[in-house]
Amino acid sequence: MSGICTVCPRHCGVIREASVGKGFCKMGENAIVARAAKHMWEEPCISGTRGSGTVFFSGCVLKCVFCQNYKISTQNFGKELTARQLADCYKRLEQQGVHNINLVNPTHFLNAVIESLNIYRPAVPVVYNCGGYESVESLKKLEGYIDIYLPDFKYADNAVAEKYSRVNNYHETAVAAIAEMLRQQPQNIYDNNGIMEKGVIVRHLILPSNTKNSIAALNSLHNHFGSRLTVSLMAQYIPCGIAEQYPEINRKITRREYQKVFNCLTELDFDGFAQELNSAKSTYIPDFNLQGLE
Repeated sequence: MSGICTVCPRHCGVIREASVGKGFCKMGENAIVARAAKHMWEEPCISGTRGSGTVFFSGCVLKCVFCQNYKISTQNFGKELTARQLADCYKRLEQQGVHNINLVNPTHFLNAVIESLNIYRPAVPVVYNCGGYESVESLKKLEGYIDIYLPDFKYADNAVAEKYSRVNNYHETAVAAIAEMLRQQPQNIYDNNGIMEKGVIVRHLILPSNTKNSIAALNSLHNHFGSRLTVSLMAQYIPCGIAEQYPEINRKITRREYQKVFNCLTELDFDGFAQELNSAKSTYIPDFNLQGLE
């Protein structure tokens, strides 16, 4: 299948053929996947005791200079899969007893994801794990397919977003996207063991030298959605990608930076999670070696 692509908010409007794309993400229509395996390091209600069945897609609609998955998000390492092969990945993961099928960074492969879920609908919840830069029109096409939305909310300041992720309208776009996700899944539902079955969790990663952005991001979420929103505050930042070219973020966050943002989270009375400062380890980054792809 080929067509003029308007899947993500960049609206490149370029032709995407099966294996070739000339838009911002450089991806064709067929999914490129770098790993399909059990993952134990998501939020407790996602990974649980049996793990989350993560499918890591290559390419990205953002270009975060600090990306922990730089090998696949920017260097585009991965294996091309048809929709049926992608559906088979879900089956194999489900057979391993995972709590859910977790689609990691699937934004630019919207059509392939929908096609694969039409071929096989997992009996476990499907998680849409994304960077928050989503088109509302595309999200509406996912209604009925996605049980759990797990978006990032990276920036309140679009100047910071432009500097680190090459996007100048992140804030308003992500707010609109989260509103649509909440429309589709307005209530968090958990099983008897505390594993999420439906709902929305919004993640925010604290960047070094950018506590002002983090505090503004949390306040923006509160202003738009109130304290009913489930927020996951992430402290796992380590310099990856090309972060060494940006001295102010070429380090881990400090305890003082973490505490300032954590205090804001507490004052706003959000439900949710907060990673401990010692979570900033490379051991949390998966090995992208085509595991689980046949």
